[in-house]
Amino acid sequence: MSYLVNLALEGRAAVVVGGGEVAARKVQDLLAAKAHVTVIAPRLCDGIVALADEKRIVAHGRPYRAADLAGAFVAIAATDDEGLNARVAADAAAMNVLVNVVDRPALCTFTVPATLRRGDLTLAVATEGRCPALAGILRAELEERYGPEYAELAGLFGEARKKMIELGWDGRRIRETLAGIYRAGDRGLLDEFLTRRACGESSSWGTSS
Repeated sequence: MSYLVNLALEGRAAVVVGGGEVAARKVQDLLAAKAHVTVIAPRLCDGIVALADEKRIVAHGRPYRAADLAGAFVAIAATDDEGLNARVAADAAAMNVLVNVVDRPALCTFTVPATLRRGDLTLAVATEGRCPALAGILRAELEERYGPEYAELAGLFGEARKKMIELGWDGRRIRETLAGIYRAGDRGLLDEFLTRRACGESSSWGTSS
């Protein structure tokens, strides 16, 4: 059983070994996380070449070597060469670099769940790398259930939580109050709280009985 975490990759070095479409998707995910991405592969697909031309990534059109992982925080092996993927995993382990080998969970120190992002809200489905297809199916269901409006809702809840902390509310009161607003499905309650606090009004709003 794995321990699911969010990796903070902003400003950190990430190396992708592989130049195909799968590698290109991994590169896009890393760029979304604001990592500094380097791609290594003898052949690079058009998408990767375009990103390199735009100076969004560094790309080397040559075979991988162990030194490519020097200074990396994470590495992703996304090639169709099982021996090369295993070598990248072994090199990463020796250099204390977190590594993901696409579709080979046994070689990974981390796997990547199927994710749905709505602003600051991220919903993830993981199957320990055993069945990505099922994770994708469930992610599609989540996409229908949690629409784009949840991006705004996450921002408003975050703002409300910050104000509640400033008011000295404890964790339990914050959770119960926000849970009550969510269950009620009444956006007006949240707007009322934020408006009152922005105006410096004091009230017993949200006080537990």
